[in-house]
Amino acid sequence: MKVVYYIVFFFWYLLSLLPLRFLYIFSDVLYYPLYYCIRYRRKVVRQNLTGSFPDKNEKELIRIEKQFYHFFCDYMIETIKLFSISKKQLKRRMTFGGIDEIVKKLEEENKNFCFIYLGHYCNWEWIASLPYWVPEDILCGQIYHPLYNKAFDRLFLRLRNQFGGECISMKETLRRIIELKRAKQKTIIGFISDQAPKWNSIHHWTDFFHRETPVFIGTEKIGKQVDALIYYADVKRIKRGYYHCEFKQLTDNAKAVPDFQLTDMYIHNLERMISAVPQYWLWSHKRWKRTKEEWIRRQQEEKEKK
Repeated sequence: MKVVYYIVFFFWYLLSLLPLRFLYIFSDVLYYPLYYCIRYRRKVVRQNLTGSFPDKNEKELIRIEKQFYHFFCDYMIETIKLFSISKKQLKRRMTFGGIDEIVKKLEEENKNFCFIYLGHYCNWEWIASLPYWVPEDILCGQIYHPLYNKAFDRLFLRLRNQFGGECISMKETLRRIIELKRAKQKTIIGFISDQAPKWNSIHHWTDFFHRETPVFIGTEKIGKQVDALIYYADVKRIKRGYYHCEFKQLTDNAKAVPDFQLTDMYIHNLERMISAVPQYWLWSHKRWKRTKEEWIRRQQEEKEKK
């Protein structure tokens, strides 16, 4: 795995040294074999789009589908660019709003945590540059799911950690947050919560793009335990290679919000953001591979075993 890591790192780093304007030419070329020849997850993408936008005709769906693949190629080369991009250039291309409000609230309300709901929308890898924008005494972290391929997992950890933040494995989330609470460390943590949870991690279903959808509730559950501020990251692609993330508060009193309501608020905001400009979400995810009917059947089988 170490050999694979160093080989991929070497070639990606060399590629990243090219200016983005040249890398985008490579992205434009890459689109054609990816979409027409390799047909990477074309069936999954089409199924997701068809179920999410029943009011759109086939022509409209194909247009969004092609736009998604164009953007996906951009996402890949933009991520590779992170190997050598300067702090100055990245701060010009990935901007944030609402940070001053978060910092002020952490101080004035004497809170240690701000949890931010994120989605696989626009270039989520560039959002890891948030530490460039916050005071040095505030730790920035992100919850991540380790990749099965160890070499690529190591590569992406290197990319995400280089800005001064901390990557926290999903399995270590609660333990690490308790450590930070005991240390009274003011922390901003991003939770990417638009993935499909495993069967044994499903505790809530909500309506998302016309389908009953299982969702992670860890953000609000842990947020209530540590009395965190809860925000949502509203992201926009300004133009090619430029993004803006605006942090919008969902609540400053998580404990007072009924169970699952914060999760539902996140999903509502995510759906609204995606619906406005759908091509920037990761449609190649098998987001709806778990159905409520199957979940109920499995729950029933577990009860019978007991």
